[in-house]
Amino acid sequence: MRIRKLAALISVGAAAAMGASLLAAAPAHSHGSMSDPVSRVYNCFLEGPERPQSQACIDLVQQNGTQPLYDWHEVNQANAAGNHQAIIPDGQLCSAGRSKYSALDNTGTHWVATQMTSGHHNFEYRAPAPHVGYFELFITKEGWNPNSPLNWNDLEKFGHISNPTLSGGSYWFDATIPARDGRHLIYSIWQRTDSPEAFYTCSDVVFGDHDDDDDDNGGTDPTDCEAPNWASSVTYTGGDVVTYNNSEWEAAYWTRGDQPGSGGEWGPWRHLRTC
Repeated sequence: MRIRKLAALISVGAAAAMGASLLAAAPAHSHGSMSDPVSRVYNCFLEGPERPQSQACIDLVQQNGTQPLYDWHEVNQANAAGNHQAIIPDGQLCSAGRSKYSALDNTGTHWVATQMTSGHHNFEYRAPAPHVGYFELFITKEGWNPNSPLNWNDLEKFGHISNPTLSGGSYWFDATIPARDGRHLIYSIWQRTDSPEAFYTCSDVVFGDHDDDDDDNGGTDPTDCEAPNWASSVTYTGGDVVTYNNSEWEAAYWTRGDQPGSGGEWGPWRHLRTC
């Protein structure tokens, strides 16, 4: 399976619909969040704060309201100064210990997940307001249970990047993801060096052929196709290949919940082969 950069997160129509509300609600100063693999808060923002689509994002709005999604770039601690474990309690890592974002700590497999492969990956971190500093990347250990609160001891560090390249409003940096299988979580810390402030993200990811939270995904579990089965709950980006109805399909752009073969010529999936 090929994993490429997250080239198109939302359609032009969705962007236009959100534009007015974003300009009205966003503060003058913003910071950032992981966009590839997409973080929980940024994905919910992309779904639309007023009309979220996935159950996890619907629950978030019911629990915390819409403002945390307009403030997707501010899951932070103002005085972290590198003391992350001291100021953020176990079970509150995704919210950075802030009640405003408490729903980000909700457990379960209903969070939208990005299909990933172990090994080299080019990460994208949206940064409307860039700062000098460094990024630290973590992934949950083998055997992690997504139905349990996320604790610091659940994480394995796999990346440290100082002052990465900023291009097109995003930071881009490479890291090697450890071997994993099934559903996991990638945790990031962006620590500023011009300030004690730090930012935190949780990105749900799936390795291999797994669909933890949607039994009715329309797939057929073929034996001759090599790509993972398509899953309605997983986020795919351009170049991802899946199996659906005894065929392999390649994503043309960012998609979630769109069945391969739907949408006609301009749909998100391109048929590769029958298997």
